[in-house]
Parts: sequence; structure tokens; C-alpha cells
Amino acid sequence: MFVRSVRASTLKFASIAALAVLAILTLILFIPSYESPAPAANVTENTSEIRFDKIKTAGDRVQFLSQFGYVVEETPVEECEVTIPKEFDKVFAAYNELQKGEGLDLARYKGKKVMRYTYKITNYEGYSEPVYANLLVYKNKVVGGDVCSADPNGFAHGLSKA
Repeated sequence: MFVRSVRASTLKFASIAALAVLAILTLILFIPSYESPAPAANVTENTSEIRFDKIKTAGDRVQFLSQFGYVVEETPVEECEVTIPKEFDKVFAAYNELQKGEGLDLARYKGKKVMRYTYKITNYEGYSEPVYANLLVYKNKVVGGDVCSADPNGFAHGLSKA
């Protein structure tokens, strides 16, 4: 005959471990998973879904901008690496609100280094000064962008035509 003794502390430990496993399983089963939503651009033209990923080459960037109806010069005016600030000041917070209007959010990229490509738009109607499109690309994905004029009294808006 075997005699087995169990101390109260062993029972407490086993109970706590069982409750922890039960809590984890409950969380896994009942809490929905959240995937990053695909950016939804506010495009009013008759186009298919805007693709923000698979942006590997200059041709891909030009094609991306053409989804919004822009014709740009093939060679970017500027290419540079920029760092999204870890803390947004008023100006950058306002810029991020512009991005959110396009279905993008730079808050996910705080502290990350991204490439900024600036292209000259050749078909922007109703404006005589040069107009530029800026794209922020992180790991072959457009994470932000805007269209702006070079004129100090000009304009800036999201990639979709305002």
C-alpha cells in the first residue's frame, strides 16, 4: 500500500495554475483577433481597391500614385530617409490626422525610419505652380503620403484629391 500526502500549498499551486490556464484559454477563444486594417482611401473615381503594399521599385511608386489619377515624372525629385518622431508635436499630430483621413496612421511607426519619395505631379489641374506628391514607405508599404504645392501660400492634402 502506498500513502501519498499532499500539502495545502501544493493544492493552492495546482489550483492557481489550473485557473491561469483556464483564463488564457478563455481569452484565446472569446476575444476577437485584431488584424491591421487595410487602408481605405477616399477615392471618388471609378477605381478598384487601392493597394498600399508591394511598393519595391520606382515603377511601383509611380503606379501607386497613378491609382489616385496622378501623372508624375518617373524620377523622384528627392529620396531621403526620415524618422517618424516618437512623440508627435502639434504639426506632426495634424499631419497624422491628414493620414488618418486616408485610412493610414503614422502612430504605429513612431521611432521608425521610413523612406520619403517626392515626385513632381504633371497633371494637377487648376494650379499653375509645381505640385508634389510625397510618399512615406516602410518595408515596401506606403504608410503615409500627401500632395502639396511648392508655393508658401499653397496647399497640402492627402493622396486622394480633395
